[in-house]
Amino acid sequence: MKNKKLAGVYKFIVFFLLISFVVTCSFFLFFHFLDLPEEQIRQAAPVTFGNVMLITLIFWILDTLRRKFFTERPVMRITKGLERISAGDFDTRIQPVSDLSGMAEYNEIIEYINKMAQELSGVETLRTDFVSNVSHEMKTPLAVIRNYAALLSGDNVSPTERKEYAEAIDQATRRLSSLVENILKLNKLENQQIYPQKRTYDLSEQICQCLLDFENQWEEKDIAIDTDIDDCVTVTADPELLSIVWKNLISNALKFTENGGTVSVCVRQEDCFAIVSVSDTGCGMDSDTGRHIFEKFYQGDTSHSSMGNGLGLALVKRIADITGAEITVESQLGKGSTFTVKLPKEVAHGG
Repeated sequence: MKNKKLAGVYKFIVFFLLISFVVTCSFFLFFHFLDLPEEQIRQAAPVTFGNVMLITLIFWILDTLRRKFFTERPVMRITKGLERISAGDFDTRIQPVSDLSGMAEYNEIIEYINKMAQELSGVETLRTDFVSNVSHEMKTPLAVIRNYAALLSGDNVSPTERKEYAEAIDQATRRLSSLVENILKLNKLENQQIYPQKRTYDLSEQICQCLLDFENQWEEKDIAIDTDIDDCVTVTADPELLSIVWKNLISNALKFTENGGTVSVCVRQEDCFAIVSVSDTGCGMDSDTGRHIFEKFYQGDTSHSSMGNGLGLALVKRIADITGAEITVESQLGKGSTFTVKLPKEVAHGG
């Protein structure tokens, strides 16, 4: 407080000297050209000095009020808003300054601060939802493991039941392991801790290998696999990251396709783009589900929730963003879905 008072006195002195200099020069020139007697000038000097003091005081008061209302108040408003945001209140929004104040430049700063608060609010909501969803997703397999472990510890468990319980525990453990693995991958991708390691390789061969990894699943459900894969479609990209994309898309297609259905995989070269499409004849989805399909933990068809954790397509979308690819989905309720990944020409080249 003392420093602020000293600063105010210092500003007043500087302001007074400036006004005094200007006014003195003006009066000097005025009296010089009037050619008044020296006696009258001597008499007028104290009055002139008093006028200078009065004018200086008036101007200082006006300038202080101007800064108070048009400079300090907007700065104080911004400061208080930033204090609330730094304290975690991301719903805070700073009111813009009136254009009549002549300080509308502050509005640009206020606009960016409000945008920042809005983004932070969204991030905080996502973080809260993420933690809540992770907790929920972990509870289910842990409950299965606990229940079947309790059954296994019983004295009257037949070999058939023991095998059944062990398989249930194994499936729950795999689901839990997959959830943790996907969370770690997604966290690294979102925090840019994974950098694409690009190299030129045969995309067609990679897609075929990914398909073969799911051979047991499509044979078990008697699903027909229809392929239209051009030979030697080569790309320059990160094969490990893109492998996650293809495996998730194929796994989803097989999961949502009923027994006896068809899953189609197409790989082609088109105008310096490598295009991969994965289609199924499954349940499809409505437009509302399609808008949320790439969100973390979102599962439009809850009947298959036990077969996944809602992170696969979130991983796919994040990898597509990192590698510069474009992913789209077309779907009709009851008729199936088609996911298409388009690798741009700076990533893909013809074979």
